[in-house]
Amino acid sequence: MKLERYSSRNELYARAVDIITDAKNNGATTFGLATGGTMEPLYSKICETEVDFSDCISFNLDEYVGLSAKHEQSYAYYMATHLFRHKPFKEAYLPNGLADNPTEEAARYESLLQQHPLDFQLLGIGQNGHIGFNEPGTAFDSLTHLITLEQSTRQANARFFDSIEEVPTQAITMGIQSIIRAKCILLIAVGDAKRDVLKHVLASDYTEDVPASVLTKHPNVMILTDLQEDGIGPRTSS
Repeated sequence: MKLERYSSRNELYARAVDIITDAKNNGATTFGLATGGTMEPLYSKICETEVDFSDCISFNLDEYVGLSAKHEQSYAYYMATHLFRHKPFKEAYLPNGLADNPTEEAARYESLLQQHPLDFQLLGIGQNGHIGFNEPGTAFDSLTHLITLEQSTRQANARFFDSIEEVPTQAITMGIQSIIRAKCILLIAVGDAKRDVLKHVLASDYTEDVPASVLTKHPNVMILTDLQEDGIGPRTSS
């Protein structure tokens, strides 16, 4: 696990764009993508570059159950708005949030992932350590599945909805095993709210209580953060 720490978020996201571009230029064709506020500046910067994903395949980490792809808070809508309209992929996969049987949809999505192994996986991290929507206690050997969201996760995402009551209670998410099969992983953690959980991860507290701690066992993980204090790691840029 490698850590780079930046006091400038602009430099942090520029570095992230370089990492993704280098992966593409070095042969990566299958990308695992993430959503959320952390990723918006990244996708904005990617859209300003000349990188071409038209020969690539993408798989998103997750999708809310009960939201259509046209719903403004669905991750399908998010990806179309922030990336795909500007940088289309040859194929872009997300779980179907309106599937009649979410469990069967999760199995279908997992089958697609196994047919198209991920070269590169982009991750954020939740305040409780979740990656994708894998909440604390999720088994490290889990595959894509239906999950009930913790109240803390719904509360963190309520800022995107009119009220917490509108935040879905379930999601389909890549499992932890599905994620760590990727050859290369980039985790971006910005903001004070991520301080405590990032310390747990960097301390190698390998526990299912902190899902992101599984990354300590992956051979090719890069973490970019803007957190500066001791215990987070050495400064790499000012």
